[in-house]
Amino acid sequence: MVRQTPPDTVIYAVGDIHGRVDLLAAIHQRIAADALRRPARQRIVVYLGDYISRGVDSRAVVDRVREWLPEAFRRVALKGNHEDLLLRFLGGDLDAGRHWFDYDGLDALADYGVASADRQARDDASVELLRERFAAALPQAHLEFFRALPVSYRAGDYFFVHGGVRPGIPLAQQDDHDCMWIRKTFLDSELEHGALIVHGHSISAQPVVRHNRIGIDTGAYRSGVLTCLVLDGSSHSFLQT
Repeated sequence: MVRQTPPDTVIYAVGDIHGRVDLLAAIHQRIAADALRRPARQRIVVYLGDYISRGVDSRAVVDRVREWLPEAFRRVALKGNHEDLLLRFLGGDLDAGRHWFDYDGLDALADYGVASADRQARDDASVELLRERFAAALPQAHLEFFRALPVSYRAGDYFFVHGGVRPGIPLAQQDDHDCMWIRKTFLDSELEHGALIVHGHSISAQPVVRHNRIGIDTGAYRSGVLTCLVLDGSSHSFLQT
């Protein structure tokens, strides 16, 4: 099956960044250079979520995603499961905070100036104190950025999402939680989903290209390899750090 971007459109999809602003800056340079070689009326950069945690520059990543937009580019930033946990934690869900901390959420808090005296403390009082301090430290512009993130984006024959989709469910009826969190059920499926799914969330050493999905989370925070999928008409290629 031939998949197509919208007419005269090039799409750059960027995988999970996780606080590696150094790699994000490098992939932005590669995107800008690549765009000069491709005549197109419209250029879209789609970020697949997980801007924060694990790396040491979560705050700087958010700033750069918000601010980097070359001429003739459009930006689409999606919500990942780490942004989901952040927002649920800020909303008072202490269990979401504990879950986030188990996956390096405390690194993101520290980058916003909120350090934990005891990184192993998980009692309600300790977690609530961190929540209050984080709510006070998080810039309003960043909070608005996180709150405004959609969970999916459709362009031509491609559907962009952080985690994946529930097989057998129409794309318009997908559950937000699945879009951010699903793994095995989606990864193992051979079903066609109504579009080719472009996703992150599930780490692989190299991009994974299947007939029904393309996965581009190459574990940048630990591997040093941030992947960008380039979609141009019916062709695809990759840029990497």
